[in-house]
Amino acid sequence: MSNTDNIEPPVIKDNLGSIHPINQVKEHLLKMLFDLGFQEVDGPEIESEDFNFDMLNIKKSHPARQMHDTFYVENKTNVLRTHTSPVQIRSMLETKLPIAFASAGKVYRKDDDATHLPMFHQVEGIYVDENVTFANLKDLIHQILHNLFGKNVQIRFRPSYFPFTEPSAEVDILSDHGKWLEILGCGIVNPVVLKNCNINPDQYSGLAFGLGVERIAMLKYGVNDIREFYKSNLDFLSQFKWNFYTKTY
Repeated sequence: MSNTDNIEPPVIKDNLGSIHPINQVKEHLLKMLFDLGFQEVDGPEIESEDFNFDMLNIKKSHPARQMHDTFYVENKTNVLRTHTSPVQIRSMLETKLPIAFASAGKVYRKDDDATHLPMFHQVEGIYVDENVTFANLKDLIHQILHNLFGKNVQIRFRPSYFPFTEPSAEVDILSDHGKWLEILGCGIVNPVVLKNCNINPDQYSGLAFGLGVERIAMLKYGVNDIREFYKSNLDFLSQFKWNFYTKTY
């Protein structure tokens, strides 16, 4: 008998790791949108100014295009994308209507404090078809927020401005402490954007929305400093082995 015949296989402990809380929230958002009929699309993180700004009706004079807001790369010919909306532009140019796309991924802006990071995650959605209205948008937003925060969450829409949607709104939820908290931006796709994608705005209309994944995670888990998610602090991250959404470890 050889010395190796009695060797026992190693014992593998359960629950050595878990899905990062940001990925938990991102995957939950995507699954929810898939269940509503959206299809996931993806695109590059290094984008041209054309797709990141021009096609989205963001004029050259807009503050978001300044060096203090945006990371320019490759001799200022390209940027680190500031939102996942360019993915939707590319997809609209390549796909026959109607469309319902969801995009998720990293985006980059020159922010760094307790509630902002230079790199964070977005989930965006766009739906384009005939006769899409703001009523459709409100119904969809209510479905999303009820799924995230429960049927009893109080929601309000505030008029806002985004170059790529018209009309536009920011959406708030009422916290347990009685404060209104901004949760997402949305609107009806600007006819200029539809024209840029070779879509006839007299025949088609669309809705669009975008959520910051870290912001959703902060509200869901009661985290006050966004930077905690990225410190690799195992004492902090071990709290999230329990998956709030699936109710499993």
